Amino acid sequence: MATPSNIYDLSFTNNRGEAVSLADYSGKPILVVNTASKCGFTPQYEGLQKLHEEFREQGLIVLGFPCDQFAHQEPGNDAQIDEFCKLNYGVDFPLSQKVNVNGKDAHPIFQFLKSKSKGLLGGAVKWNFTKFLISPDGDSIKRYSPNTAPEDIRPDIEALLAGK
Repeated sequence: MATPSNIYDLSFTNNRGEAVSLADYSGKPILVVNTASKCGFTPQYEGLQKLHEEFREQGLIVLGFPCDQFAHQEPGNDAQIDEFCKLNYGVDFPLSQKVNVNGKDAHPIFQFLKSKSKGLLGGAVKWNFTKFLISPDGDSIKRYSPNTAPEDIRPDIEALLAGK
């Protein structure tokens, strides 16, 4: 596969088995987060949902990518993950099928994101709830550590939505 020129060249499968093209979100800021249901950072689902609710009408897309690569903290299947997120955090932003974010089987979206934004471990995703804020042009990416609370990303989201 050719290297994508921007994020909009990629797609994923949502947790209901439907293909989703990121081209559908062209021109909008996207917040991509690798998630897990049994992690110390799991309560961040609440903050992600708040960002989704506050900024979706202005164009922000929040996407959760459940991942079980870190200490087996996402053991459930797609239906169990969906139910957990809805019941415990009211999540209604899109979730993908469970994916890998590191290694040879890393999802192409995470391969792209890691190539565009190095973290403390170089290209690797360090842990659950690593966040990537993608600008509306689909190319500029800012990476946030798992320790960064969703509300701390608000100023960057507001700047992107204002076209700054």
